[in-house]
Amino acid sequence: MAMATKKTSPFLFLVLLFSTFVAPALAAKKTYIVYLGAHKHGKEATLLDYELATDSHYELLGSVLGSEDKAKDAIIYSYNKFINGFSAVLEEEEAMAIAESPNVVSIFPDKKAKLLTTQSWDFVGLERGGRVPVDSIWSKARFGEDIIIATLDTGVWPESQSFQDEGMGPVPSRWKGSCQNTTKEAKGITCNRKLIGAKYYYKGFEADGSIKPSLLSARDSLGHGTHTLSTAAGRFVPGANTFSFAAGTAKGGCPNARVAAYKICWSTLMGGSCTDSDMMAAIDDAIHDGVDVISMSLGKDIALDYAEDAIAISTFHAAANGIPVVLAGGNSGPATYSVTNVAPWMITVAASSIDRVLSSDVILGNGMRLEPSH
Repeated sequence: MAMATKKTSPFLFLVLLFSTFVAPALAAKKTYIVYLGAHKHGKEATLLDYELATDSHYELLGSVLGSEDKAKDAIIYSYNKFINGFSAVLEEEEAMAIAESPNVVSIFPDKKAKLLTTQSWDFVGLERGGRVPVDSIWSKARFGEDIIIATLDTGVWPESQSFQDEGMGPVPSRWKGSCQNTTKEAKGITCNRKLIGAKYYYKGFEADGSIKPSLLSARDSLGHGTHTLSTAAGRFVPGANTFSFAAGTAKGGCPNARVAAYKICWSTLMGGSCTDSDMMAAIDDAIHDGVDVISMSLGKDIALDYAEDAIAISTFHAAANGIPVVLAGGNSGPATYSVTNVAPWMITVAASSIDRVLSSDVILGNGMRLEPSH
């Protein structure tokens, strides 16, 4: 008895044929961070040292991908100054292969961090009733004169009065940073003796999705970075208020400090986010540029293992070079284990109470006024 032959659907045949050719091309690629520890070159490294470090990254990845040319195409950042490592767009199998190298400390997927007043300084005792006592730490520290504070955030709005430089002296000679203005589409940043640096980092964000060329600037389009930078070191600005609320003189914790904005966070449907790969590049540059303090109001949903936490790794290198890093404790709580950024080399700041209430009357359509109860 002859065996019956089952006919294959032409449609099914085409699907199988198509999948045969495209399956290899559809292998999922994503950005990984390869951390190699510290560099052999010291603080007095030259441009040649940086080039040699980058070449070693190409060589290492090229040994897995088959050529250094492929490695150059895959790498989006080479961390060649103080942090030793690189970020590259890889398939999972390629990431697993490079993880076998004895030179690799850790390798992990590029993740995103989330973006986490006139009365505050009176509340913590730096001033009393709007006046600065002679025994205040503000007076003793000359309001942070010539300290260079960097923020990693959404950039800066340079026209803000918080960053005007009236009465400030020359920029400290130790400063190696710059004001990055390379995009024709975006309105540039003008630095001065107060705002002495502004850079932007987008390659990690671009590799993860898309970004409009018009946004490629250190200029702040969300407001978060301008807010945090002015909170850290904004100058005295009298008459500040929001719709007549919280009226007073706005100023930062170090009004006489110099500031530098490193834009690593970009607009998203959820407000704003920042990739680890961009953040590591910014911190590597900030250490090299000569900042004295780094402030970061961003973090993850949960605390991670240090070896796979780009924030912990980067801030460790900053601390190792004498730069304290101040980070937000997070927006979650009050449940236990809700604080992130908890590595022992970080200064983690969390919110507390404050000694005032902002309230307003409600006036109904019939003219009745309802006053708030406190």
